Amino acid sequence: MGPEQRSVWKAITTEPYTPWRGECFKQHEFDQTMKMILLRIKPFALIPLLIAVGCTSREKNRYKALENQHVIVIGVDAMSPDGIINADTPVLDKIMENGAHTLNARGVLPTSSSTNWASMVSGAGPEQHGVTSNGWERDDHGIPPMLTGREEIFPTIFGVSRAQRPELEMGAIYTWDGFGRLIERSALSYDTTEPTDEATLEKAKSYIQEKKPDFLFIHFDDVDHVGHDMGHKTPAYYEAVSKVDGQIGAIVQATKDAGIFDETVFIISADHGGIGYGHGGETLDELEIPFMVYGKGIKKGYSIKHAVYTYDNAATVATLLGLKQPYAWIGKPVTSAFAGAPEPELEGQKTLIASPVIHPKPNLYDPAGGLFIDERPKVVIESRNNSEIRYTLDGSVPDESSERYTGPFELSESGVVTAKAFLGDQQESNPTTAYFRLVKKDSGNGIHYSYFEGMDWKFLPVFENLGPIKKGTVYEFRIGDINQRSGQFGIRYTASLKIERPGEYRFYLNSDDGSKLYIDGNLVVDNDGGHGTIERMGSVSLDKGMYPITVDYHNQGGGAWLDAFYKGPGVPKQIIPANVLFVP
Repeated sequence: MGPEQRSVWKAITTEPYTPWRGECFKQHEFDQTMKMILLRIKPFALIPLLIAVGCTSREKNRYKALENQHVIVIGVDAMSPDGIINADTPVLDKIMENGAHTLNARGVLPTSSSTNWASMVSGAGPEQHGVTSNGWERDDHGIPPMLTGREEIFPTIFGVSRAQRPELEMGAIYTWDGFGRLIERSALSYDTTEPTDEATLEKAKSYIQEKKPDFLFIHFDDVDHVGHDMGHKTPAYYEAVSKVDGQIGAIVQATKDAGIFDETVFIISADHGGIGYGHGGETLDELEIPFMVYGKGIKKGYSIKHAVYTYDNAATVATLLGLKQPYAWIGKPVTSAFAGAPEPELEGQKTLIASPVIHPKPNLYDPAGGLFIDERPKVVIESRNNSEIRYTLDGSVPDESSERYTGPFELSESGVVTAKAFLGDQQESNPTTAYFRLVKKDSGNGIHYSYFEGMDWKFLPVFENLGPIKKGTVYEFRIGDINQRSGQFGIRYTASLKIERPGEYRFYLNSDDGSKLYIDGNLVVDNDGGHGTIERMGSVSLDKGMYPITVDYHNQGGGAWLDAFYKGPGVPKQIIPANVLFVP
């Protein structure tokens, strides 16, 4: 037997079977008789026979569970990549250092909790499972599931696990009771919802200690509550992420105390991120989520280079438990994270890295940049990974030929700064955009506003029929400079918009709740109704000149936000800058 033949023999007789490698043979399937046969003939001649025999037996056993494997999924409601980057998270840092991760995984639209938790456990998106909003109920919904599983909902990882492995000890422990309606609870060995994350943690620790579950799903909810109450990207939000980091550490410790840590795989993820005081919109802040895999058989310090989606979570659990994935699922197991798995084929694709940060940084709904009155702002761009930063000042997406950032610089006029990070030939970031608006006090710029308060508004009221509580002047279509109450209120803004170049202009309203925009008395954008922060667009052709512009806004309660953007010939999409808005 030559060196090459000995190498093949070693591979097929000593490497354990792992389902992600796509091999058809297992070590324990070769008894002493097969080994004796191999030693007496040319190994290469027998390989086709081994593959054929292995594949035949695999049809029967290919989905047999990995030996002594435990899987624990920890889902943290509204834990964003930004939260992990900026909070004190020693446990998650260690998990990323000793496991596989990406901070650029994505949820599904809409970025509501029900839709994304359903996608995480169902291996599919809302188009398949039918959970399209937080208003979804099993007996009250718009889109029926493509098919049903153990219960009258789309097949979830719990029902699939019970059907194929009836012996499993399987539990779900969750703080948000709404999670229970999204899963097949009848498939569970243990099912409980708790009033607080602290109670959820204690139940999880006890369950792990007493039952040593084969599969456990844990849901923590407090980060989302803090995001709604205090705002995302705030010190309070980062403190909440730090707290759940400690709770995740307690779960890991519980498996050590129970003696199953060395045989456990942990998956840590989230349903969505957030912006301002909520989520539900179509921004990366809301859509991007972390995805981490850690434990037995997982690569250490591995950055997942391919796209990961929330519905890949269920598919990954199915693979770890040796289950056959339902045909209706669209999720793919994240097998690149498994030890021994080859690198994914990404030829022609570039790997995402962390985006640069432009200072002044975003705050709540505020994007990076800001309004500067009689001041020249200094632009500072920060890299998160020692990458090279390229930037533009015209709103275009930077490439390798764009201006290279070498240090802080000043702006002398309003502009859109867009930055992108590059690391080698195959790694780059999503662009980061900042909106800088410069205005002078003596320039005649400004917007008149009238402020109203009301009750039981479901849509914008007819402001002409109401008496304003106060009036004033601001520079932008934003509510931050106007003292408003926490309940229902409304604002009408009026100004003159200066158009320098004729052509078609697009206007955008990003609001929570409803808003409308009029140009010269004509409705251009309708974003009315009660909703989270979402954006709507309308277009109109304008000649050079001054145009009356009106923005009506109302808040029904809870979170409140308003931003008005425009885009036109030679004008990149941006917050309508104060220097083109004049007191009417």
